Amino acid sequence: MLRTQLCPRTTKNMLQRLIPVLLLILCLTASPFTTLRASAASAGSAATAAGPSRIDAVLLIDVSNSMNKSDKNNIAGEAMKMFIDMLSTQGDKVGIVAYTDKVQREKALLEIGSAGDKQDLKDFIDGLNRGPYTDIAVGMEEAVKVLENGSDPSHEPMIVMLADGNNDLDEASGRTQSQSDQELSAAVDAAKQKGYPVYTIGLNADGKLNKDILAGLSNETGGKSFTTNSADDLPQILSEIFASHLKLKIVPVQSITADGSFQEVTVNVPNSSVLEANISIMSAQPVTAKLTDPSGKEVAIPSDDVLLSKSSTYSLIKLLSPEQGDWKLQVKGVPKDKIDINLVFNYDLELKIDALPSATYKKGDTVDIVSHLYSNGAQVTLSNLYQDMNAVLLATDLDTGTTEELPLDNSGAEFKGSFEIKESHSYELKVRAEESSFYRESDVLKIDAKTGAVSTAPATGGGTTGEEPLQPKESSNTLYFIIGGVLLLIIAAVAVWMLRKQANRGFVGQMVVEVLDGNTGEKTYPQYKKLSGFRGKFTLHQLLQLAPELKESEKVIFTPGKNDRLLLRSSEGITVERSGRAADASRGLELKSGDRVSVPLQTVDKTILLEFLI
Repeated sequence: MLRTQLCPRTTKNMLQRLIPVLLLILCLTASPFTTLRASAASAGSAATAAGPSRIDAVLLIDVSNSMNKSDKNNIAGEAMKMFIDMLSTQGDKVGIVAYTDKVQREKALLEIGSAGDKQDLKDFIDGLNRGPYTDIAVGMEEAVKVLENGSDPSHEPMIVMLADGNNDLDEASGRTQSQSDQELSAAVDAAKQKGYPVYTIGLNADGKLNKDILAGLSNETGGKSFTTNSADDLPQILSEIFASHLKLKIVPVQSITADGSFQEVTVNVPNSSVLEANISIMSAQPVTAKLTDPSGKEVAIPSDDVLLSKSSTYSLIKLLSPEQGDWKLQVKGVPKDKIDINLVFNYDLELKIDALPSATYKKGDTVDIVSHLYSNGAQVTLSNLYQDMNAVLLATDLDTGTTEELPLDNSGAEFKGSFEIKESHSYELKVRAEESSFYRESDVLKIDAKTGAVSTAPATGGGTTGEEPLQPKESSNTLYFIIGGVLLLIIAAVAVWMLRKQANRGFVGQMVVEVLDGNTGEKTYPQYKKLSGFRGKFTLHQLLQLAPELKESEKVIFTPGKNDRLLLRSSEGITVERSGRAADASRGLELKSGDRVSVPLQTVDKTILLEFLI
C-alpha cells in the first residue's frame, strides 16, 4: 500500500501559517471570487450525493421441529436463497441466525462481492438442522446484535423473520414465558430505536400460527407482516419484501402453462437508470430459458452481464445494467406445469426537493416546490423519465394530522407545483414519484408557519438559496486584484494539495472491538473491524456503527501514524486507559500492533475495549 510520509502535525502547522495570508488576500479580493466559491460549494454537494441503496439483512429462521409440519419440503430455505440471489454483488450484506430455544447456528454479516459469497451463504442455509423447543426472543435478540455489530451506517438494515410465532419452552431450563416476553419486548425496542424494520413471514400450515405476535413485531419496527398456509408462497413473499424495503415494485410479467416448447414473453426495461433486472421464474419442475436483447441478438445465459441462479423451486436471471427496451424471454417447461414469472428492477435513482426560494414562510404564503431525480449523484435531465411517472406533493399539517395530496406537473425535466400555507401551523412536505416498477420519496421538508422558519433543509438538488450574491465594488487597484488573485490560487492549490495528501492517507490492519457493560459485567463478542476502508481519519463512534447511546465516543479520533502505526487522540472529557492507567491522548497516543486500550464512557456505564492488530 502506498502511503504518504507527511506528518499530521507538520501539515497542521503549515496550514496555520497559510491561514492568515489567505484571510488577508480574501479581504482584499473577496468579491471577484464569490462566484467561484459558490460554484465550488455546489460541485462539492453534487460529489457527495449518495449512491444506490445497499441492504444489510439478517435472515432469522426458526429451525425448531415444529417447522417440519409447516414446511416439510424446506421451501423456507429455498426462498431465503432466492432472496440472497436477488441482492446486489456490489456490497450488500447478509447475516443468518437459526434458532430454537437457543441460537443453533449463526453467520455474521457477510459483504457480498461475488457469486461465491452468495454460494457460501446458501451452503450455510443448506447445512441447518432442526432442534427441539422454540423461543422467539432468543432469535430476535441475536438478530439485533448481528446488525449492531456489523451493519454499515450508509446501508438499509432489515431483519427477515420466518417462524410460526409460537414458543415451546424447555421446562427443565426453568425459563418462563414471562421472561421470554420481557426479552422479546426489549429486543423489539432496540430494533425500533436503531431503525431495524422486522419483516415477518408466518407459516400457518397446521393452523396454529400466532399472527398477533408476528404482526406486532413488524408494526412496532416499521416492517411488514406476511402469512401463508403454504410454503410454496414463500419465494413470492420474499420477492415482495425485497421490493418493499428498497421502494421497488414487483412487475408481474406473465403466467404460463408449459406445453413442452419454448414460449415467449416480453420483459420491458423502461429506462437506462436500471442497475439490475431480476427475472424470477417459479415452477414445480425444471425449466430452460433463452434470452434476446432489444436489438434481436441472443444473449448467453449465463454470461458477463447475465447471471443465473437455480434451485429446485426457482430460477433467477439477473440482468446487470441492461439496455433499455424490450427483451424477449423464451421459457420451456414440463407440459402442464404452471410457471410464474415476475420482474423486480433495482434502480440508481434518488428524488430530492430543490432548495426553497425563501428561508421563511407564514400563513398566506405559497411554497413553490421543484423536485428532481438524481442518478449516481447527477441530476437527471431526460424529460421522458419524468413524464413516465406520476408525482404528488404530500403536505401534512402536523397540528391537525391531515395530509393533502397535490399532483405535480411532470411535463418538463422536473416535478413542480405549489402549496399554500392556510394556517399558522407546522407542516411536513415531501414528494413521491412512481411508475409501474418503482417509487421514490424525497426527504421531509419541515416548515413552521408559527415562527416562519424552515426547520430542516431539503436535500440538495438545485434551485436558489434565498441568499443575495455579493456584488463586486468598483476599484481602480486592478493590479492588486490580479496579484492577489494569483497568490490566492497558488496558496489555495498548495493547501488543497496538502489536505488531499493528508485526507487520502490510508490505514492498515484491523481493530478488535468489545463493549463491556458496567452494570452486568457482560462483554460483547469481539468484532474485527478492517481499517483499510477509511481515509485520513475516523472516529471511534464510526467503529461502533454510530450507535446513538455511544455518541460521546466520537471524541476519540484515529489518524495514520508512521511505520504502520495508529495515532489516537481524545478530546476533553474522554479518558483513555492503557495497562489500567490513564494515558495522555490529547496530543496523540501511538498504537502499534498488539497494543490494547480501553475507553470508559461517562454518559453510559460502558467501556469500549480496543486492540490494534496488523
